[in-house]
Amino acid sequence: MSAPVVNHNERPNCLIVLSSAIEGVSAQSFIKSFTLASTAFHVDLATQQGKVAEFVSTDEAGRRWLADFKTKSFATPISLSSVDARRYQVLLIPHSLGAAHDLANSKDLASVIHNFISQQKPICAIGMGVAALCCAMEKPNSTWSFTKYCLTAPSVFELARGMDFSILPIVTEDFIKEHGATYSASGCDNMHVVIDRHLVTGQNEASTITAVQNLILLSNQRQAKMS
Repeated sequence: MSAPVVNHNERPNCLIVLSSAIEGVSAQSFIKSFTLASTAFHVDLATQQGKVAEFVSTDEAGRRWLADFKTKSFATPISLSSVDARRYQVLLIPHSLGAAHDLANSKDLASVIHNFISQQKPICAIGMGVAALCCAMEKPNSTWSFTKYCLTAPSVFELARGMDFSILPIVTEDFIKEHGATYSASGCDNMHVVIDRHLVTGQNEASTITAVQNLILLSNQRQAKMS
């Protein structure tokens, strides 16, 4: 099968991956991510099996935005199993507690991430969206694909304040340290973004806008080099 032809004069294609677990996706992180990404990219959404994402922690303005958003054709996610990673130049995963429950062990997402790493295409994961990166294990030694990278994610202190802490399948700070990567963090709820090569990670929901802005900058730099 031949690779898709990419016109570098057009806007890059961005895949936003969302959790469809009941623990949900942060509404505010998604709204900010989608709104900003849409100014620079053609955006598609994807979830496990194309299920509808559950948005949580929203206010009245957010509920109105999401109600309008859900009437649009592009609001329907595609299944991760049907994603051709070669079509996309940017990968974005907003803050989502649900990511630790369904995306962190997704073989379909792992396949997408491996393509992005091999091509050094920009990846951005925010808050507990970083847990989705945990799926990218390499056989036969089960080495994490982001070993030797520097990342941020919610600290143990941030997560411990939540009611769901005791049932989280993955504590991102511990996972990063245990799998040979370098963990960086600021204080609780502070904006903190780490860029290492083609990977942008944001510590928490407050880091969403700055993380996506840096994703756009990385993409612009890559597109300029390839033009």
